[in-house]
Amino acid sequence: MNLAVIGTGYVGLVSGTGFAETGNNVICVDIDEKKVETMKEGQIPIYEPGLEVLFLRNIVKKRLSFTTDLKEAVRNSEIIFLCLPTPQGNDGAADLKYVLKVADDIGLMFKQEPGLGFKVIVNKSTVPVGTSDLVRNSIKKHAPGFDFDVCSNPEFLREGIAVEDFMKPERVIIGTSNDKTKKVMEQLYEPFLRTGNPVYFMDEKSAEMTKYAANSFIAMKISFMNEIARLCELTGAQVDAVRLGIGSDSRIGKRYLFPGIGYGGSCFPKDVHALVNTANEKNYDFKILKSVIDVNKEQVKHFFRKILKHYKENLKGKHFAMWGLAFKPNTDDVREAPAQYLIKLLLAAGATVTAYDPEANNTTKAVLGDIINYVETSDETLKGADALIVVTEWKEFRNPDFDLIKKSLNAPVIFDGRNLYDLEKLNEMKFTYYSIGRSDIIN
Repeated sequence: MNLAVIGTGYVGLVSGTGFAETGNNVICVDIDEKKVETMKEGQIPIYEPGLEVLFLRNIVKKRLSFTTDLKEAVRNSEIIFLCLPTPQGNDGAADLKYVLKVADDIGLMFKQEPGLGFKVIVNKSTVPVGTSDLVRNSIKKHAPGFDFDVCSNPEFLREGIAVEDFMKPERVIIGTSNDKTKKVMEQLYEPFLRTGNPVYFMDEKSAEMTKYAANSFIAMKISFMNEIARLCELTGAQVDAVRLGIGSDSRIGKRYLFPGIGYGGSCFPKDVHALVNTANEKNYDFKILKSVIDVNKEQVKHFFRKILKHYKENLKGKHFAMWGLAFKPNTDDVREAPAQYLIKLLLAAGATVTAYDPEANNTTKAVLGDIINYVETSDETLKGADALIVVTEWKEFRNPDFDLIKKSLNAPVIFDGRNLYDLEKLNEMKFTYYSIGRSDIIN
């Protein structure tokens, strides 16, 4: 099949590459000429494990190509995926200006070339309920007689394992009321569902709601576990034991029950706010999700207060080693990363920071500039530091050389925002160790 993928951000590039891998001809469209030229040269603009191999293979096979020419891509494609950014506006709502601008451009093109045949426009971006209607109307106002349909096909990609999620989806959600569209999308996704995982067809609005509901529910689990962790600290309970106890209940499940310093990234913060905004527009007070947002904001501050308390409310002149800047491991994405908020709190209190992340040094620097020092190894962060702060649970941080850490730091103090280390081991080694929802070790 011939596909156009409009937008080569995280979702667009993974989706376009994945569809090409199953034999489709995919044209990826972006307005950024420099980015397009870079991809044509075989350079991938994002970090995602496993993506580069598929990316390069399908370029060589000439199934994956890149252009800035929207008209040419749409003209030669049966299915047009909209994988455009929907950033959070000042009111919390998803900003649809990029999606609707492309819809308008497609409508004008259909008006000029009415004989192109049936086209399926697919909203792959995370968009509010009713966006399929808005896109359809934007196109129809220019080309009312053109044979096309708009459907919703939300993505459920987890950064760090997005290639596996795309190639072996747990489920595929397709929102359409059009039989022709259903047949087209069934054919497209058939290679991905041979193991029996389901495809669910539903109306467009239900598909749009499903995406927001899924992300918001996961965010709720994370915030709930962080609240439990804080209560564990007050009662003397151990959150690791509690997590195992409730995670073994099949009604709850094991995933997303690890306490930490809060969720971040491009999806959860934006999508929770967007769903709350949708509720507000309908005069509905979505109390649970408002609390989820509040708890997440508070979690970084709670962790910061542990640091502040250890130093008797005075961080002036203190220097910290920080491990991890990305919002989660296996990505260079730092959007809404807890590390950024923690860094700002530390600097405002008079401290300085030297940080290392396996992939996110440059993306953090693009946001924060040179307000902290960036180094190329985790060991380099330790020199002259008063304590180590662990923010992102990269695998290389899980079993470090504690003797080297102790030798390098000015004092053997670790603030662990991801509960990576064993309490008994660090107690034996005479570390002062703070974590989330567990007993602090004070030596």
